[in-house]
Amino acid sequence: MNDQVTINQIIEAVGGRDNIKNFEHCATRLRIILRDEKKFDQQKAEAVSEAKGYFFNTGQHQFIFGTGKVNQVFRAFEQEMGTNQQVKEDDFKDDVYQQLNPVQRVVRILADILVPLIPVLVTTGLLMGIRGLLLELGMNLSDEALTIFQMLTDTAFAFLPVLIVYSAARKFGGNPLIGIVVGLMLVAPQLPNAWAVVDGSVEPLSIFGIDVIGYQGSIIPAIAAGYLVAKLEKGLRKIVPQVMDLVLTPFLTITVTIAAMLFVLGPILQLIESGVIGFIISILEAPFGLGYVVFGALQQLLTITGLHHSLSIIEINLLNETGLNVIQTLITVSMAGQFGAAIAASLLIKDKVKRTNALSSTASTLFGITEPLLFGVNLRHFRIFVSGMVGGAIGGLITYLLGLKATGMGITFIPGLLLYTSRISALIQYILVIAVSFAIGFVLVRIQSNKIKNEMN
Repeated sequence: MNDQVTINQIIEAVGGRDNIKNFEHCATRLRIILRDEKKFDQQKAEAVSEAKGYFFNTGQHQFIFGTGKVNQVFRAFEQEMGTNQQVKEDDFKDDVYQQLNPVQRVVRILADILVPLIPVLVTTGLLMGIRGLLLELGMNLSDEALTIFQMLTDTAFAFLPVLIVYSAARKFGGNPLIGIVVGLMLVAPQLPNAWAVVDGSVEPLSIFGIDVIGYQGSIIPAIAAGYLVAKLEKGLRKIVPQVMDLVLTPFLTITVTIAAMLFVLGPILQLIESGVIGFIISILEAPFGLGYVVFGALQQLLTITGLHHSLSIIEINLLNETGLNVIQTLITVSMAGQFGAAIAASLLIKDKVKRTNALSSTASTLFGITEPLLFGVNLRHFRIFVSGMVGGAIGGLITYLLGLKATGMGITFIPGLLLYTSRISALIQYILVIAVSFAIGFVLVRIQSNKIKNEMN
């Protein structure tokens, strides 16, 4: 079908061209922010041609088209709106923030800071997997080769605060280069290494009666440092004379930030971070695999609300502390349960075109994107979504029994196979938990097919 028909239907559903305040797209969805919500027609939105589904979240009307297709639709939509209506990504983000509640804003800020780091951490995890695979295959690596591998796999985490301070300073509008310098100071070799202090091999410095250590592996303190860099720099530029700005502003920004982090904010935030993440992990590691079961069942609810980005901070901490990440495994089994339920439900649709659209909406799940599947199929019937939840829960239990964990983060499902190459047995177990979760979700929908079929048709 011509994209122009789809574009016209969208514009009509949202109340006309003049009612569109801003628009953007992500990997699978065209996202639109309106001026007047009263002009929106949900019935028309749900009937848009070629769209695999529609939903409203965080102030955005989101039309699901799937990977690849959404880029084509966005270009056509952008052309239809005219060059004067084209918007910058930053402008769209500003409009989105205005629509969010405080919790959603915090999660979105965390995502904006941490998500850009994921490619680096994915690469680190893959390199760990390659090293493990070579050793698993019986290859004898020399000390020099192991040293090179250690450099490849450890550097990102050794300098993690540098990356985070840089990203946070950039997010909050500060000078990213000043952020890099502050981050390097937080992990400077002159400070006692945080990991060495924890294992007792090194004593912290005592200055003014305060224990001072490095911030290796810290996440929340690094975000706070980036925030301070941005706010101090902006504030100082308003009051420092221009003739002294080049020297005085960066000098005060760096020294005040470092002093605050080493002697005031840093120790407090380190303690809070350790307590919060320790509490979350203790829940996840509840006896008899209960935490794994609950997480496997409910993780896709976080995806629906957009809160799944908050998991990055836990994943980074797990990788930093142990080199392994069970969250990635549990996210994958949660996806697999919903995937199985969606496939079974799609096959119950009699109309060939609708069945084809439903099945195509599930394809992106194989590469870790479940929104088309969730909003296009599973959330249309409570029984389908619950069947997927049960599949994820069973997958979580098996994950617990096998003790299966990934070596990285950021990729799931088929691409996630690369995070289990350190051991052949781990690779087989990863495929097994996906298959079981899928099968449970699929079978439960088939068992309830008579009740689901009528509503799906």
